[in-house]
Amino acid sequence: MLRRPAWQVLRQFVRHDSDAIGTLVLERSMNRVQLLGRVGQDPIMRQVEGKNPVTIFSLATNEMWRTGESEVNQGGDISQKTTWHRISVFRPGLRDVTYQYVKKGARIFVEGKIDYGEYTDKNNVRRQATTIIADNVIFLSDSGLKEKV
Repeated sequence: MLRRPAWQVLRQFVRHDSDAIGTLVLERSMNRVQLLGRVGQDPIMRQVEGKNPVTIFSLATNEMWRTGESEVNQGGDISQKTTWHRISVFRPGLRDVTYQYVKKGARIFVEGKIDYGEYTDKNNVRRQATTIIADNVIFLSDSGLKEKV
């Protein structure tokens, strides 16, 4: 396998066109998310008329840090923040496997992209939603898998 130098790889993502002002330069960009956490609810599958079905579940990630004067010597208090992420799986094979085998409490790794959107709730109020569109889901714990029937 041939390997390109790092500058050639990075050049695909960053391009400069200083010679021609006003010339349209198409640049590559990146929208990638990697999350490792625990599933907060059993997945549900939804289908909107005329669109492909989607499997949806929540994923919790935790951030922990030590506060106080002696962070190095194990002193101080430990603080924790939990962040909840809405995960949507559209890919047909992955969508079905995720719906069938993932359950609340499973430890999983999700790769995908972040998507921002708007919706109108049942009270006719416009709300914003942040969703992770999963391209890959890796199951890390057997204890979180649903029992086979």
